[in-house]
Amino acid sequence: MTVQLTDHQINVFKTKLNDRFMALRREISAELLRSDEEQYGDLAGQVHDSGEVALADLLVDIELASIDRHVQEIRDIDAALMRIAEGSYGKCYDCQEPIVIERLEAYPTARRCIACQEAHDRTFAHGGQPSL
Repeated sequence: MTVQLTDHQINVFKTKLNDRFMALRREISAELLRSDEEQYGDLAGQVHDSGEVALADLLVDIELASIDRHVQEIRDIDAALMRIAEGSYGKCYDCQEPIVIERLEAYPTARRCIACQEAHDRTFAHGGQPSL
């Protein structure tokens, strides 16, 4: 049987989430500054064949994908902080049962218990659409 989180535990998670949020903001800022300094546009202007064009495009795509992952994590953190404010943090979105603390420690933005997350992943494993 799982137990509801204490106020102290919730505050610890809130601090962890806020710390990670600030770290991600710093990482995004640094990546954007680094991207500006590397000037991929200049690199793309200096390419001489299709292989070099593809490499320049790949470098830009990798940088953007990294920033996209950080932005998604910020959204997840923001949603978790909203659940804390609403008093629903640590409760499974689907079954309303408490999420075990070990899961929250490993994944503080978890919205679902392990069983419901596995069911969700099986259902929406193909791009967010239910499979037949």
